[in-house]
Amino acid sequence: MRRSGHGRTRHRDGDPGRGRTPGVALTADLLVPADPVGVVLFAHGSGSSRHSPRNVAVAHTLNDRALGTVLVDLLTPDEEQVDELTAELRFDIDMLAGRLVGIVDWLAADATLGRLPIGLFGASTGAAGALVAAAQRPDQVRAVVSRGGRPDLAGAALSRVRAPSLLLVGGRDEEVIALNESAMSSLDGVGELRVVPGATHLFEEPGTLERVADEAAGWFTTHLP
Repeated sequence: MRRSGHGRTRHRDGDPGRGRTPGVALTADLLVPADPVGVVLFAHGSGSSRHSPRNVAVAHTLNDRALGTVLVDLLTPDEEQVDELTAELRFDIDMLAGRLVGIVDWLAADATLGRLPIGLFGASTGAAGALVAAAQRPDQVRAVVSRGGRPDLAGAALSRVRAPSLLLVGGRDEEVIALNESAMSSLDGVGELRVVPGATHLFEEPGTLERVADEAAGWFTTHLP
């Protein structure tokens, strides 16, 4: 994993930019603030990457709240090229979840990070992968936040999610609101749907992404420590 930082963050030496899941080397950016209370793994979706300006902005807010962050590309460069042409891999929820589980296991086994509770932040189809991963690692994943996500794609795994899950949806993203409402009825654990007024799917309207970041930070700082 890449060790990067700014301001009050501390750096850790290690294999730059690479984290391993079974059979695949993935590229990630890891930032850990001083005295962290938890670490949040980001799951991008729908053709995005670890450089997503929206998720980077959310990650900075979490860092300011004493939360470490891992922004990872869940597809290899070759897979990204295929996905750009077919848009199929971004909907392979089992594959995305499997890679998230691999990173969760890596975090849990790390000599320093292993003591920290883990949260997952998923966007679009990455949210479905995050929820499936949470269902598969109930002892490690302590909280989940979805931003404009497709939790409906998690299917039967929703009923096995034990981690408190917050679903954030834009108030003008009507189709996704309906999908999230449907998914809420299948969540067996603690779940909450919050609608951000005036926001469309990408939360590009002034103040809406900041609202997402604040909601996510509040959820993680409540449920992780």
